[in-house]
Amino acid sequence: MTTGSTPSKGTGSSTTTPEALRDAEPGSSATTTRSEGKPVVYPAILQGFLGSLMMFAGSIGIGWIANGSPMIRHPIVIALRTEDWGVTVSAISLAVGAMLLVRSWLRLGQRMDTWQGNALGPIVTAIGAWSFPLLFAVPVYSRDVYAYIGQGRLMMEGQNPYEVGISTLSNWFSLGADPAWAEARTPYGPFFLWMANGVVAITGAQPDVSVLLFRLLAAAGVLLCVLYVPKLAELHGVNGARALWVTVANPLFLISFIASAHNDALMVGLAVAGTYFAATRRPIIGVLLVTASIGIKPATVLLLPFIGLMWAGAGASWPRKFGMWAATAALSFGVLAISGIPHGLGLGWVWAIIDPTPGFTGYSPSGFLGQQLEFFANALGLPGGTMASFLRTAMKWGAMVLVVVLMFRGDHSRVVRRMALAFAALVLLSPIIQPWYILWFVPFLAVTGIRDDWQIRCLYVGVTFFIVFGAQDQLSVWSFVPVSVDLQSLAFAVTLLFSFYLVFLDIHTRRLLVQGKLSGWVRRGDRRLFRRPPAIR
Repeated sequence: MTTGSTPSKGTGSSTTTPEALRDAEPGSSATTTRSEGKPVVYPAILQGFLGSLMMFAGSIGIGWIANGSPMIRHPIVIALRTEDWGVTVSAISLAVGAMLLVRSWLRLGQRMDTWQGNALGPIVTAIGAWSFPLLFAVPVYSRDVYAYIGQGRLMMEGQNPYEVGISTLSNWFSLGADPAWAEARTPYGPFFLWMANGVVAITGAQPDVSVLLFRLLAAAGVLLCVLYVPKLAELHGVNGARALWVTVANPLFLISFIASAHNDALMVGLAVAGTYFAATRRPIIGVLLVTASIGIKPATVLLLPFIGLMWAGAGASWPRKFGMWAATAALSFGVLAISGIPHGLGLGWVWAIIDPTPGFTGYSPSGFLGQQLEFFANALGLPGGTMASFLRTAMKWGAMVLVVVLMFRGDHSRVVRRMALAFAALVLLSPIIQPWYILWFVPFLAVTGIRDDWQIRCLYVGVTFFIVFGAQDQLSVWSFVPVSVDLQSLAFAVTLLFSFYLVFLDIHTRRLLVQGKLSGWVRRGDRRLFRRPPAIR
């Protein structure tokens, strides 16, 4: 089906039926995307590649370059980062490139039409084409990758990143990391710290080469998703190509995991692979892969109870379920405990679970609602701060209750869906949500089915929101550079205008959100995307 539009009648015809021509909006995919029975996808792929190239170019002038990088002495870099025109053009290029990626992703989904035949090939091609320029870009949307270098240096010097921050390193500021990491203990698992140690051992902490190696590690996680998202989707009777489009071709996924080089990419890739093996009756491999995911970043510890349910199998008695939960925990935590022996790391990773970062983000549901409650409570003379804090705490614990309910209730064939919903609840009801956190659970929702109604439209809105937010939030401009306009406001205006164009003016993409009005948000979608019931045994 053409996402968000009237489906073509038939799946292999070289011509569009009269019914489709009659119902299609002028210029829609029903009239433009099929040639000899195959979807014409190269315009969307080329447009996305152009967007990635623009992001690459913009990153040179506005991305996060470490103070110790030799790049800052290159004449082109100097011009782009020290001249008013250079930083302005770079900010516009980054913003427009990111939004072109959004449009290309939407149009690729539309152009795939029925998702039948060799639909996987074009999606993989798009992922490769859109990722390649980002692989060599200066880090954008986040500079956490420089903190990884600092934690690798801590390991090299025999210090424990679970006990000290990177400020204990000599000349740490030249690493390029956010000062917030100065005294912060690492929230990452022991396996990732080993990797960080290895990267620094290879590069000598040279920032540019280190960033590239961390990107390659993140790319390995992306590759795992490319391999196992379609397989896990097919296991649930969901079109694998469409699940891959929703998950990996997603511009937020590529920007966060390739351009920003977040280690969450490897965490998610290992988790998806582990879930696939557990769902296909290879539970020990599944547990070990999910354990490796926890060893990158402990957030995926949430998956273990559901992996245990897959190990127990359909129709398992409660004693068997509890037995498999115990076996899963023993195997996983045993491996993690042993992994803490080298370098004297111990069980330091546990603090990331039991002692989360304080505070909240204003765009998280609990953060936003808490702010509104505090405002109105203060206006009425009530203790707004206390009430807002109580609300955020209640929502966080409410998420934990939902996780427990989903562990104990539900059909076994939908165990991966239950896991996805539990993960989504834990993320969305937490006080702090970073843009890439939603990518933790999107793959599991995609492989179990995201319908062409309010579900996919919420994803469109969420992805676009975080692309717009990141384009103006993370801009690196040296304080001595004379700038005639506020670059954050400029980038925000550019992305907001582009979003308005996509929603209301673009004859193709506007149908994804506004066509059909309310009915477009509530219809069930094309059942051809769901081929058969889940095959989880």
